[in-house]
Amino acid sequence: MTEDAPLVLETELWRWAPEPPAKASWYFVTITGAAADAIRARAFELRAMGGARGFGSVRVRASIDGVALETSVFPHKASGGYLLPVKAEVRRKAGVAEGDLVEVAIQV
Repeated sequence: MTEDAPLVLETELWRWAPEPPAKASWYFVTITGAAADAIRARAFELRAMGGARGFGSVRVRASIDGVALETSVFPHKASGGYLLPVKAEVRRKAGVAEGDLVEVAIQV
């Protein structure tokens, strides 16, 4: 990962609900624009160096409304960007819920 300044965007926290409903839900934010472009460039760099990860995922440092986390983002065909999973602990600490607009800072 680089030490460049994080890219910041505002996006909606949403819940993926499978059919039939599962016992647990997965929550995500969708990363698009310049942040997605930076992630895509990093993914290309990793593939070129032989360090690609499964499903095209890329490790990132991020924050959701100021709550820091390290995780992986995953390509999202529908948006052309990436999905960043948001665990319950992060949602709780940030005080956010499904449908909220959140500030995401991301560093690749």
